[in-house]
Amino acid sequence: MGSKLTVCGALLALAGLTTAAHAQSTVLPVLDVWASRTGAGIAGASTSVITAEDIRRSPGTTIQDVLSQEVGIQTWSTSGGKNGVGTTVDMRGFGATAPANTLILVNGRRMADFDSIGFDLSSIPRDSIERIEITRGNAGAVLYGDGAVGGVINIITKTGVGKPLTGRIEAGFGSFNQKEINGNASTSHGPFSVAVAGNAVNSDGYRVNDYVRQRNGVGDLRYTGDQGSAWINMTGEDQHLGLPGARLVDQAAGINELVTDRRGATTPNAYSTKQAGGLTLGVSRIIAPGFELILDGNLRRKDQTVFSSLFGSDASDKRVLTTASFTPRAIIDGQVIGMPTKVTTGVDVYTSDIEAKRSVAINDPPFHTYNLTQQSLGVYWQQTTSVLPTTDVSWGARMQQTRLSARDRLDATAPGAAFETQATPLDRTEVNHALNLGFEHRFSPEIAVFGHVARSFRTPNVDERIGVNAFPVDFNLKTQTSQEIEGGARGRLGMLEWQSSVYAMNLENELLFIPFPPIGANINLDPTRRMGVENSATLPLSDVLRLKGGVSYTRATFREGIYAGNDVPLVSKWTGNVGLSWDIYQKYAVFDAVLRYAGERRMDNDQANFQPMIPAHTTVDLRLGGAVQNFFWSVSVQNLFNVEYFDYAVASSATFGRYNAYPLPGRTFMAKAGATF
Repeated sequence: MGSKLTVCGALLALAGLTTAAHAQSTVLPVLDVWASRTGAGIAGASTSVITAEDIRRSPGTTIQDVLSQEVGIQTWSTSGGKNGVGTTVDMRGFGATAPANTLILVNGRRMADFDSIGFDLSSIPRDSIERIEITRGNAGAVLYGDGAVGGVINIITKTGVGKPLTGRIEAGFGSFNQKEINGNASTSHGPFSVAVAGNAVNSDGYRVNDYVRQRNGVGDLRYTGDQGSAWINMTGEDQHLGLPGARLVDQAAGINELVTDRRGATTPNAYSTKQAGGLTLGVSRIIAPGFELILDGNLRRKDQTVFSSLFGSDASDKRVLTTASFTPRAIIDGQVIGMPTKVTTGVDVYTSDIEAKRSVAINDPPFHTYNLTQQSLGVYWQQTTSVLPTTDVSWGARMQQTRLSARDRLDATAPGAAFETQATPLDRTEVNHALNLGFEHRFSPEIAVFGHVARSFRTPNVDERIGVNAFPVDFNLKTQTSQEIEGGARGRLGMLEWQSSVYAMNLENELLFIPFPPIGANINLDPTRRMGVENSATLPLSDVLRLKGGVSYTRATFREGIYAGNDVPLVSKWTGNVGLSWDIYQKYAVFDAVLRYAGERRMDNDQANFQPMIPAHTTVDLRLGGAVQNFFWSVSVQNLFNVEYFDYAVASSATFGRYNAYPLPGRTFMAKAGATF
């Protein structure tokens, strides 16, 4: 606690120095404390924003569907895509490790847990989202630290500040007996405000044992005054999910379950359950003109059980993960030598504890009990200065110390322990750093150029350290590092708005799990590279008709080692989308359509690049909706042309043409109706 007070004291001292030196400077508007730290400005970053209106009108039914329309973002699913559960968002081509390399934030706070599962976007009610901010590549690593390698996705939720009593309730019914209800309400009275949102989804799913039962809720209570605010934010999630497993294809043996039994289950009794909750407390205060101090902390807990049964062999993994954080920071607006400057600086303190128990049956005593504790202390400074009225320069640095303690208790008498060995304990302390230098120059109101160089890092998570199957555990993995350079341009040509960028990213010690023998463990890969081009544009054809589209080229390869020159699995080189929005008759009837293309990609575990490719696929989603007074409705169709496809598969490392694929649904429907008050 003493160190935290020292940090706060240092920030206050910095505030005094800044305001004294620049008492006559022009002060920029105060930032919304819920806004991302990127509100301080990261010149040179490739960014985009998805609004609540974009989400509401999307023909896709999940947040992942909405994100997949953004350039540089790919998705893949192992759970049939229902409600977005089990759908991974991949920025800039990380394939199997995408959840650990794409950092998800909610209201500027990192939600990445100390495991490989990643943050489940399906746990955020769509109606609770105000906007989604996307920062691509390494540029967000200074502000957010570990894991911001492929990019940062920041979800900003709604508040009730300044709003009268309003609410929205919606019910829906769709394919595979999917039923859902969504609702939100908000109000304010004087300086006090409250906002709540929740949803419930039940679906039998596309395949046998492919069900989902999910309940989510968020709540926000706050006080907003002239010189600051205080808030309490709460989240809760309860999820039950069937795990049908994969469909086997073995060309040599003449087996193709994608054809003979596409909707069947390899693991008809497997399932996972998850209960999670979080609480955030925070205050902000305007200490002096141009200086805002924010103090907030968060506590999250996740209880999860995964049970699988394959060929008569059972396995159970139970874990409890608790994360506590304290993240004081300051936002400073002022001038340096007459140049407008904005600074975000602060400290991030995180502590994560996990207890993972592995057993044969759910009620058996565990043969392995893993206890890992990770503590991190990060200090950062991000500054943007307008060196000219047309030119902004941004620079920043982060130093982060990470301490890890890992232990394994092996019960040799427990069922399943016969061939197990106890992992060697590990205590490690290491220091990593992130850097960013960027610029933006505006030649005119119609065109600007931008670019940056940056460094990021990612420490191994608990699943990478302990593995996911019965192979000897080695806690001792190296930290992954990345160096990136990016340049681009954005502008306006008549009604057309566009952005284009090109990037190159070199990685050392990239972390990956190899699922099958002869390796069957987590490893640090030989050096790898990501290179790509991302292009996006919007064009209003008229007041009622709008087009939006994008195309990306992503190349992920091994730079050295036995796989030098090979493609990294699960990354499509070409992806693209085209969207159309048409206000047919004011708000009474509106139409939206999205066409999405994902090129072929290597299967997971095919580092050797000798297996068949996952085929390319093109899907079309449609939505027709409208509103009359306080009532609204919509009917949507996903995968209009009933394309049979899969976007994730795990290949055999030894037998050509043998792989396990996870098929996705064909044409599906969803009808919704509701009312506002």
